[in-house]
Amino acid sequence: MPPLEDLVSRAVPHDTMAEQAVLGAMMIDSDCVKDVMDKLRPEDFYLQQNREIFETIYTMFSYAKPIDGVTVAEEMRKNGTYDENTTRNYLFQVMDFTPTSLNAMEYVAIIRDKALLRQVAQAADEISLLVQEGKGEAKKILEAAEQKIYAIRRGRSSQDMVHIGKVLSTLLDHLSELSDSGIKLSGLSTGLSSIDVKIHGLNKSDLILVAGRPGMGKTSLGLNFAANVGKATGKTVAIFSLEMSREQLATRLLASEALVDLSRLLTGDLNETDWVQIAHASSILNRTDIRIDDNPLLTVADMNAKCRRLDNLGLVVIDYLQLMTSAGNKGRSGENRQQVVSDISRMLKIMAKELQVPVICLSQLSRANEKREDKRPMLSDLRESGAIEQDADIVMFLFRDDYYNEDSEKRNVAECIVAKNRHGETGKVELKWMPAYTSFGVLERRYEG
Repeated sequence: MPPLEDLVSRAVPHDTMAEQAVLGAMMIDSDCVKDVMDKLRPEDFYLQQNREIFETIYTMFSYAKPIDGVTVAEEMRKNGTYDENTTRNYLFQVMDFTPTSLNAMEYVAIIRDKALLRQVAQAADEISLLVQEGKGEAKKILEAAEQKIYAIRRGRSSQDMVHIGKVLSTLLDHLSELSDSGIKLSGLSTGLSSIDVKIHGLNKSDLILVAGRPGMGKTSLGLNFAANVGKATGKTVAIFSLEMSREQLATRLLASEALVDLSRLLTGDLNETDWVQIAHASSILNRTDIRIDDNPLLTVADMNAKCRRLDNLGLVVIDYLQLMTSAGNKGRSGENRQQVVSDISRMLKIMAKELQVPVICLSQLSRANEKREDKRPMLSDLRESGAIEQDADIVMFLFRDDYYNEDSEKRNVAECIVAKNRHGETGKVELKWMPAYTSFGVLERRYEG
């Protein structure tokens, strides 16, 4: 019967040969050490002896010490991890086992894969223990399970600290590209020049909140942004709709692109000119890569996972925040709900940073603004505000005076109030609201109807 240690090591995902090969590669070719250090951590090594060797090499690399079999052995003597009977022979055995350092990054990939499997297995054991203990509701256990898996995903995608020189180099390259292209935006264009000027476009890793009372046009503005990015860049745009069906969203996109009255699209009361415009708009939208998911039960982790599987992702639009739930589907009232929304907004910001794309999240407002004489919304009107205001890079409110005042002089004019802007000034811009087409345009654009 094999020893217990052998049985345990067989059950735990690891690759001894890959671990030895990476260590051997670093000792026979110190040039590859920097590349390995960028990808591996000590805990990625399963065998304790291999982990101690890696930690020793890591320390030596930090102090720019020469790295080979002899120097590593001497350093291990100094730090107390050297065994006179086994370590020296093991080090040279590892070096002899490694034929070349050229495949070091292939070995690294194997080690990372096994380490990830071990993390998943550990999380599975912890989840199984929670279930067996039977403490707490099933929904809470489900939330705890998802948080454990999400933590693994977030941890494996984390990056080390980066020197300012490397950041500046990337920034200067980006500035050079902007200068050569003649485009004066740091991010993707929204398609509405007045908004672009105010927020400098939709920037990577930004969480952008578009908020307003029902009927103000939040969904329409989000779809306008999505369609424009899809048409102008060719990038994939992901739309998660927790309220409307994909057919409803597609109908709105078509009405906006074709400039055909939405009510006629819904009833089928279309004339020949309408059909020509619809055919042309359909052709344009078909050439975009806009993906729609209308599952109302998606969590942020679900969205993150789906987005990671999309190639060339450029933008994420979520409609809307208050319909989202945590994995445990906590209550929707009081402090409990505020904590849920706080968790969701934080996870959305993390998702934007991980995916390196702008994430636009639509949000409802409380009725607080309707009790004031000036009904323009402000940051305190955000439902369960708390962390939303803190996590968002940009907060935009939609307001139409004619919504409250039938005699308004600003008929079909919407104010986009930029209440928070990490990239510049706050303030408001005016947009043309075209209700028949559920679309926004620059104010100079004429609208008949």
